[in-house]
Amino acid sequence: MAVAPSVLWGHRGPAPSMAQAHRHDDIEINLVLSGSLSYLFGGTPVTVRSGNLAVFWAATPHRLVPSSGSEDSDACWIHVPLRVVVGWDLGERSIAQLLQNHPVLAPASVLGRVPEVSFERWLDDLDDPQTTSYALLEIQALVRRVLQHGSRGHTASRRTSQTSGTERTSEPILTMAHYAITHFREPVQPSDVAQAAHLHPNYAATIFKQAIGTTIGDYLARCRVAEAQRLLITTTMTTNEIAHTAGFGSLSSFYAVFGRACSQPPGEYRRQFSESRAV
Repeated sequence: MAVAPSVLWGHRGPAPSMAQAHRHDDIEINLVLSGSLSYLFGGTPVTVRSGNLAVFWAATPHRLVPSSGSEDSDACWIHVPLRVVVGWDLGERSIAQLLQNHPVLAPASVLGRVPEVSFERWLDDLDDPQTTSYALLEIQALVRRVLQHGSRGHTASRRTSQTSGTERTSEPILTMAHYAITHFREPVQPSDVAQAAHLHPNYAATIFKQAIGTTIGDYLARCRVAEAQRLLITTTMTTNEIAHTAGFGSLSSFYAVFGRACSQPPGEYRRQFSESRAV
């Protein structure tokens, strides 16, 4: 699975084509101005429609999928590294709300009457080191407003699989991805994920790789890594407790998989976020 670098980044344009699921250690903000964005996010299909904002932790494997509204979509993306967001001192409850495995949605009106103007200004500010701090202050205010709105119940549109045509063919994929995201804390194997969709393991592996862009085993590992990251940031649990809670079979496996995914050991990952809070 592709692991994109964590950087401060912004863009406006149509929905890009994503051949596979990816993850990156940022808080991602999407504003949909027209059309819609359809995600397979944490094993659940989620559609962000025109006039809505989505804020989510992008460490959870996610992928944009083609939909009837994505072809002519106009959307804005902002990626803010998680270490920056942790330094905003949002409070444990808000951080926990951000580090869920689904987006928090809010109407674009939280940005004001002409939301795209704010995003365009931020894109310009982020290109200039002298004005980046201005954009980050306003983005922080936006995230706080979205979380406040989300605490009253988000408006995610979760597409059901009771459809026909090509969407019906995705039912086994959605079943397997959803099973993985809800059972990864258990000693689940790829064969268990295939069985959840009543498929032969070899066939399940083939269609999952084609649709998600990674193996079932790697998808389970990435879910476990994301959960471990969340626990390292939001709790004082020991690494041994985190390894067990996140579904790793052993402490050595936890260190190996986490190190490959995050390019640093769990202890160093935790320290950098403790330092971010202290700044």
